[in-house]
Amino acid sequence: MATGLNVADFVSVSVTISAKAAQYRNFGVGLVLGSTSGVIDTAERLRLYTSLDGITQDFGTTAPEYLAAKDYYSQSPQPSLLYVGRWAQTATKGHIRGASLSPTQRLLTNFTSVTTGALSISIDGTARNITGINLSGALNLNGVAQIIQTALAAVVPNAVVKWDAVYNRFDIASGTTGTGSSVGYATTAPSGTDLGPLLHLTSVDASAPVVGIAAESLVSAVATLADTSGAWYSLQVATATPPADADHLAVAALIEGLSTSQSRIYGVTIQNANAMDGTTSADLASLLKPYSRTFDQFSRNDPYAAESLFGRFATVDYSGSNTTITGAYKQEPGVAPEVIAESQFATLKAKNCNVFVSVQNGTQIIFPGVMANGDYIDERIGADWLQNRIQTDCYNLLYTTATKVPQTDAGMNLIKTVIANACTVAVQNGFVAPGVWLGPNVGTLRTFDVLTSGFYVFAPPVSTQSQADRAARKSVPFQVCCKLAGAVHVISISVLLDR
Repeated sequence: MATGLNVADFVSVSVTISAKAAQYRNFGVGLVLGSTSGVIDTAERLRLYTSLDGITQDFGTTAPEYLAAKDYYSQSPQPSLLYVGRWAQTATKGHIRGASLSPTQRLLTNFTSVTTGALSISIDGTARNITGINLSGALNLNGVAQIIQTALAAVVPNAVVKWDAVYNRFDIASGTTGTGSSVGYATTAPSGTDLGPLLHLTSVDASAPVVGIAAESLVSAVATLADTSGAWYSLQVATATPPADADHLAVAALIEGLSTSQSRIYGVTIQNANAMDGTTSADLASLLKPYSRTFDQFSRNDPYAAESLFGRFATVDYSGSNTTITGAYKQEPGVAPEVIAESQFATLKAKNCNVFVSVQNGTQIIFPGVMANGDYIDERIGADWLQNRIQTDCYNLLYTTATKVPQTDAGMNLIKTVIANACTVAVQNGFVAPGVWLGPNVGTLRTFDVLTSGFYVFAPPVSTQSQADRAARKSVPFQVCCKLAGAVHVISISVLLDR
């Protein structure tokens, strides 16, 4: 019943929540790409981890994925995020994963009471009905899986039934591989005690069945993972059977060609000693030299040493003060250093190949800290960060402005301010610094002028725009000049002594 007039007749108030700004990319997230079966399948493809403990739970302590992750997480400070991905280096099995069982559902008595169990399930496209399964002698859930596997393998050779104690579920995999390999949901058994619901392998709650696939090339797997997620930045491969040099080169070419908005880098550990041979140019380090988004490291002692190198860069906080680093002179905890001759060291440097090396003063260092083309790793990652920072900040200006950014000089100044603020952060973190500009003339900036702020942003007047650009609602073109702070890698000192 009405008790009076609506107060909105006198005072009308509306509340609008502003749009949530787009997030910056995280340039400290690595991806280890492995081929260990039974953990991550080709449907899931990627799994995110926040510590080495989680990877140990899934892969144990001998799988290549674990060994690479160990090098990554051994840095101090320690990286926080790491993806592990799946490469179908060989043809994969079709499989199904049951639902995660609650403590009550996984009580052993639920299973040992079954003496005439039956499982109806389609494998490789053929319906199978396995009967007479006696679980009364099982001592644990692994034993339950083994008894069912024995019964199933009598009908489907090499089929695997496993109890996954990490995720508390039963998994069934076909005995075949490739595109014809499959395992469907369990269906109602015509007789006996139906094990499908007990194992939680029915369509009610089991995960979607995953069909096997043929072996894929490394570059195909990387392309799939790049399409799957933009969250990872640096890629390393960790497999028991190392990729061929041609595979590495194909991936390096792919990474080089990705769009700037989804830029990535690729790390390769080289174990072939011909990288230290100055008389050959057919080795992998030499062949990778054209690529600016791939870095390599020679290590006879650790096939995943390059993961440790990126692990150090993964800890950089670009929003902080004086936080940027150089790769040179850093350590690789857990990686044995190389003891090599001066001539071998010179050859590796000439091939732009990094190495964790012993120095005669008792220290061990990474040197020289470069990409395969000779650019410094810190400058490559920093440039990607700055590109993303400016791009995201300008996008958020357009996205979060409630009205509009006008196509006027005042509007261009808004954009210019946003760009300058991003560059100021680059000065703050140590990536950009004041210095003498050695580039071409831009706007009022001249070659050999001193960039006192470390950067200069130029935008021409709106009046200089073409009619076509104005009609298309484009901004004027902005030019940003930044002086990199660089880093000292070599010191030359002359000491004069006078009697």
